[in-house]
Amino acid sequence: MSHSRTPRVGLGVWALIVALIALVVLTFLPTPYVIQRPGPVYDTLGTAASADGEQVPLIAIDGAKTFQTSGSLNLTTVQVVGNRERTPSWFELALAWTDSSKAVVPIDSVFPEGVTSEQRDEQNTVLMVDSQHEATAAALDELGYDTGAAVKVVSAVKDSPADGLLKADDVVEAIDGVKVTSASDLRAAIQDGKGKAVELTVLRGTDEQQVAITPELSTTNGTDAWLIGITLTTEYDFPIDVKIQLDNVGGPSAGMMFALGIVDELTPGKLTGGNDIAGTGTIDATGAVGPIGGIRQKLYGARDAGATFFLAPASNCDEVVGHIPDGLRVIPTSTLEESLDALNVIAKDGDVAALPKCAAS
Repeated sequence: MSHSRTPRVGLGVWALIVALIALVVLTFLPTPYVIQRPGPVYDTLGTAASADGEQVPLIAIDGAKTFQTSGSLNLTTVQVVGNRERTPSWFELALAWTDSSKAVVPIDSVFPEGVTSEQRDEQNTVLMVDSQHEATAAALDELGYDTGAAVKVVSAVKDSPADGLLKADDVVEAIDGVKVTSASDLRAAIQDGKGKAVELTVLRGTDEQQVAITPELSTTNGTDAWLIGITLTTEYDFPIDVKIQLDNVGGPSAGMMFALGIVDELTPGKLTGGNDIAGTGTIDATGAVGPIGGIRQKLYGARDAGATFFLAPASNCDEVVGHIPDGLRVIPTSTLEESLDALNVIAKDGDVAALPKCAAS
C-alpha cells in the first residue's frame, strides 16, 4: 500500500515546489498597478507639523479678528503604494483586492508614462498651492471681502494653439469681451465655444492686446475637452493674510475643507457645533466644489479618525453609494454655501435626516 502511494507523494511535492517557485516569481515580477489606501487626516482647525517638525496652526490668519472654534474639520488624504520604480507585488495586490479600504488602480492613472515621481510631486505641490489660494478666495468672497483676482499664464505648451501667442505672466482679462475673474471662468468659456475661435484680452506688462486662438479637442482618461494649451494660475490681492501650512500633502482635493476652516475662524459661533466632521473636494474662487480621486479610501480614513459626518462632492456620489463605512454619514455638496448650510443643521442639532444623501445615477 505504501509503495503504491509513492508516485502521488512525489507529484504532490513537485506541485508544491512549482507553486513556491511561481509565488517567488510573482513576488518580484513588476506589475502594472499601484495601491491606494487611506492616508493621514488633518484638522484644518488644529495644528500640523512644519518643515522643521514644529507644530504650527494649519490655518493662521492675520489682519482680521478671529474666533474660537470647536470640534474638527478634517481634510482627508490618500496614500499610494508603489510607483514606476517599484510596483507592488502580485501578492500585495491580492491582499489589497480583498480589503474594502484599499483600491488597486492602473499605474498609468496615477503615474502617467514619461512623468517621474519627482515631477508628479512637483505638479501636486503646485496644485496644492493653487487650491489654497482658491479656498482663501472662496472663503473671503463668502464673507464679503474683495479678493482682487487676476488670471495669469504660467506657460504655453509647445506646439499647442497658444504656443507663440501667449507668454508666461500674461494676464487674461477677458474672453470674447466677457471679464475673466478665475481660471475656471476661462476654461468654462472655452468649453462652451465647442472649438470656435476665442478672442482673449491680454495684459502683457503695461500693453493690452487682443489675441485670437482656436482651441483643439483633446481626450484625457476618456474625457474630451477643448484646450488652447496653457497652464494658468489665479493671483489674488487678499485684504487679509491667510497662511496655510501643510507639508508633504499635494493635489487640489483639500480645497473645500480649507475654505470651511477659514470661514470658521473668521466668524463668531462654532461652525461644527463641536462635532468631528471630515470631507474632501476641490474648490474654485466662486465656491464651486469639484470631484476628487480616492473617495472610498478617504471615507475609511475619516471613519478611522473618529469623524461622524463626511462632506463629499456630489459629483463623486456614484463612487460613494454602497461603500460607506459603518458609523459615517455622507452629505453630498456642490458648493461652499451648501456645505455651510449642512454644517449649520449639524451644529444646531437640526433634522440631519433631511440633509441630502448620495444616490447612484
